[in-house]
Amino acid sequence: MKPIPQIETSELRSRLQNGENVYMIDVREDEEVAAGMISGAKHIPMGDIPNRLDDIPRDQEVIIICRSGGRSQHVCEFLSHQGLDNVINMKGGMLQWHDDEE
Repeated sequence: MKPIPQIETSELRSRLQNGENVYMIDVREDEEVAAGMISGAKHIPMGDIPNRLDDIPRDQEVIIICRSGGRSQHVCEFLSHQGLDNVINMKGGMLQWHDDEE
């Protein structure tokens, strides 16, 4: 299996600020996303991913987001095994995203 592509939070932020249409899925739990999500991200908790494969586009890149980058990496690997080769892991997760804001 080929390595999962990674995106830095700074690159994602820049792409969003430039008005790029980026498909993002936040795989954190309900109580985690209640504290805030990246604007425009879809919320599909990690445990729901296997049952919601049809909700994930195959014709554009999909950036997977979690708290620190670990769960999203696992989701990317799972999706890659399911034949989705368009997934990208957001390195550092929301912790890094918030650190970049300061």
